[in-house]
Amino acid sequence: MQTENPGLLARKLAAYLLRAVLRERQPFDEAFAGTGAKPAFAGLEFRDRAFARAIAATALRRLGQIEDLLAHFLRKSLPAEAFEARFILIAATAQLAFMDVAPHAAISLAVEQAKSSRGTHRLAGLINAVLRKVSADAAAIIAQQDAAKLNTPDWLFGRWTQHYGEEITRKIAAAHLGEPALDLSVKTGAAEWAARLGGALLPSGTVRLAHKGRIEDIEGYAEGAWWVQDAAAALPALLLGDVRGLRVADLCAAPGGKTAELAAKGAHVTAVDLSVSRLRRLKENLDRLGLEAQIVQANAAEWIAPEPFDAVLLDAPCSATGTIRRNPDIPYLKGESDIVALSRAQARLLGHALSLLKPGGLLVYGTCSLEAEEGEAQIERLLAARPDVALVPVQADEPGIPPECVTPAGTLRTLPFHCGGMDGFFAARLTLKTDAAG
Repeated sequence: MQTENPGLLARKLAAYLLRAVLRERQPFDEAFAGTGAKPAFAGLEFRDRAFARAIAATALRRLGQIEDLLAHFLRKSLPAEAFEARFILIAATAQLAFMDVAPHAAISLAVEQAKSSRGTHRLAGLINAVLRKVSADAAAIIAQQDAAKLNTPDWLFGRWTQHYGEEITRKIAAAHLGEPALDLSVKTGAAEWAARLGGALLPSGTVRLAHKGRIEDIEGYAEGAWWVQDAAAALPALLLGDVRGLRVADLCAAPGGKTAELAAKGAHVTAVDLSVSRLRRLKENLDRLGLEAQIVQANAAEWIAPEPFDAVLLDAPCSATGTIRRNPDIPYLKGESDIVALSRAQARLLGHALSLLKPGGLLVYGTCSLEAEEGEAQIERLLAARPDVALVPVQADEPGIPPECVTPAGTLRTLPFHCGGMDGFFAARLTLKTDAAG
């Protein structure tokens, strides 16, 4: 039975999550999922775990502003070995400056947390003094901060400015600061489910909710009426059009949102992924939804199909910089070298995916990345090298496709501020020319 103050333990969990991401370079969701098995945190109620997660996520979204705030009140930087104190300060500053938390609670529990650790107890007085100054002066300092630049690492801000221009880059950065809504893809009757759940129906058919509790508690979950999928991630499958009765390969398929989308529309789907654990999750999702697909555990860059497919959907592994709204750890876990390596892997996957396609069939290539190397440039290189491949332009009036997301080149590019907030995603629709077989 948990005897420690839940408020204190929630703060400890928040600091633990910050340490996992910023010091140990562990993905945020992976770190959070693992805490359920840790004796120190196992007894926390859902509400307290959710609060700890919110503190850590807010701290990551606002990390640049928080560190700038703390620099105003620390006479000198904390020594490297005082990393625990740094994470206590960051978590408490997130509460004081950007969350609706009573100052006395945020400060007193941060001090108590510092006193409870051998590595930080000597710094409890410093933490108390700094946080009191933050509480008093944060609002005035924040009003003068350039939030977009501070909260976006230089390597990303520079890349985006070069590709999109500074105005769009600042809108992207601003979209990353808010907690995203919950988007659902519905098997059938999206409008009815939007009404039942008190949500908004997007033009793509996605149902959007402002939900803070357990996913499992939402009506329709147990009966398999819907699954969680960002509105942008639901768009690539729409580019394949009517898939009823078609054989469709979903490559790099797990955890299965697009597989479910295709299966719900009547396709005969073969879902291919390398990860056994992620395929297990895909199977569980399909079982809950009452949908079927052939599941293949294989490397999608090497897998050979018995016969070509009518259509192929390739959601390629990428830097995932388009998902920073939902995954604020990404700027601190990825770098430019990752993008170079990933773009090479994507090129191999794309080439192999085309070999699985019937001439005249459609292939949709997509990545949840904002980086040109993983999107626009990838397709430009392919088309220059493969005269047997043609782009099938996306049209602004296609059902479910937001017109503002269609590029002049005929590809799909969603940005985090589109449609009231969605993942940044790139998709291109390709075909093998019918004379390619001969």
